[in-house]
Amino acid sequence: MDNAQPPTPIEAVRSLHAEHGLLGHDVRRVLAELISGPRSLDELIRRTGVPRRTVERVLAAAGDDLDERTGARRIKDSLLARYRQEFSLDAVPSPDVEAGLDAAALEAMRGFVESGPRPRSALDHVTATPETALRRALWLRDNFDLDGRKILCLGDHDLTSLALSLVAPSAQVRVVDLDERILQHVDAVAARNGFTIGLTHADLRFGVPPTLEGWADAVFTDPPYTPEGIGLFATRAAECLAPDNSRMVLAYGYSALTPALGLKVQQELVRLGFAFEAILPKFHRYYGAQAIGSASDLYVCQPTAQTRKLALRQDQAIYTHGPQSVEASGDTAEALPQAAAERLGAPVTELRRAGWARPVREGGPVAFDLRADPGPWLLRMLLACSAQKVAFVLSNNHPDITSERAQSELRDLVAAKYRLKLHRSTPDGKHAVVVAERAETGSAEDFLLQRAHGKLGNIWREAFISTGEDLTKRQAREKVAELAPHPEDLELRLIDLPRHRIAEVLRAVR
Repeated sequence: MDNAQPPTPIEAVRSLHAEHGLLGHDVRRVLAELISGPRSLDELIRRTGVPRRTVERVLAAAGDDLDERTGARRIKDSLLARYRQEFSLDAVPSPDVEAGLDAAALEAMRGFVESGPRPRSALDHVTATPETALRRALWLRDNFDLDGRKILCLGDHDLTSLALSLVAPSAQVRVVDLDERILQHVDAVAARNGFTIGLTHADLRFGVPPTLEGWADAVFTDPPYTPEGIGLFATRAAECLAPDNSRMVLAYGYSALTPALGLKVQQELVRLGFAFEAILPKFHRYYGAQAIGSASDLYVCQPTAQTRKLALRQDQAIYTHGPQSVEASGDTAEALPQAAAERLGAPVTELRRAGWARPVREGGPVAFDLRADPGPWLLRMLLACSAQKVAFVLSNNHPDITSERAQSELRDLVAAKYRLKLHRSTPDGKHAVVVAERAETGSAEDFLLQRAHGKLGNIWREAFISTGEDLTKRQAREKVAELAPHPEDLELRLIDLPRHRIAEVLRAVR
């Protein structure tokens, strides 16, 4: 008969610590937090950078030695001294994420983050802490000469661009993002605080705007943590990097429990010809991403002579959630082309893929598949297309069609070019069809909207001249300079501007 007693909690913790071997510090970090004060599961993960699975095992082992109140746990007072001595917890470094950070800058960053747009899981958003955004900017400032240098934030849900503007105001910062909400928030905060931040809209799956190719001295990015996501963002970073003395600084994290995933991602970077100059572990902290300890590493990558040549075209599926995810099906239901054909009044054998890197020149009716559109594609395709009549099949909950206000705003934006008919729940409850028919207004707005891939300053000037304004080229150019809401945007293409700035330009044209 087996009379062996189950291990006591401290014996179970001792066994777990021994099991972790070289990584025993992970167990000790969690214990150090549990003797410092009551900690929720989220706090334990975020403060220590230890994967959730490991934290949960420590909590389970400690069991009855924990005092739990309102979801927060700590080692019981009577056992604090024993745990301190047993695991040498006083020697565990404190995870003071605010150490060395300017209090005023940190308070400002907290305000920027709290007032910013909420994360979108379909875009793999996981918000970095304000301390992290500020530490990124400080690291870049202290390790590179940013004075007058061009820094590109390739995706900026974490608002690293604003942190850079706080600590390195002489840097030329530009944000490229798919999410219109982020671009509008960065623009509003920059205006209130006197920052100069360039803004460009792009979906990296369809390329980067030509003006950004070879533009950046440094690219910072925190991409989707799939091999496909890392590969795509690193490819676009390579296209944007200047030829000499440039760097890509990238955030990426994986759990020590899944090293094969980390290897696969690192192989993507090596495949693109990047050399790893430095990897700083657990540099970034997040609200979420608990499987990787709410933390990721900072990679400093140096491009080689082969990097640009190896930047191959990537697949569109790069995310882990939603209709654009790696797992999402690309099949086209047979009923969808037929539904588009019925609304167009013309045959449709297949739906074409979205893409607006170049003008979509079609004379006759055409239909596009926008079911994976996270929101911005519909407007960009309306700007890119030249067909007299065009149909778009999209999700029935697309943000541009789910309310009268949204529908009205979209119609107003393209009214000079297209008249829109919105067919919701067509051919079923999951889909909708939007049909656009040329309005033929002949206005200056229409001139711009038909030439959205041209340099805005030039197209706007020609719009004044071609629509009957009695102006010389010089007078037209001066009038454009006077009316432009953001003069720096005149060097860009209309199709690359954030949506709210497109609206501002069209109002100025009127």
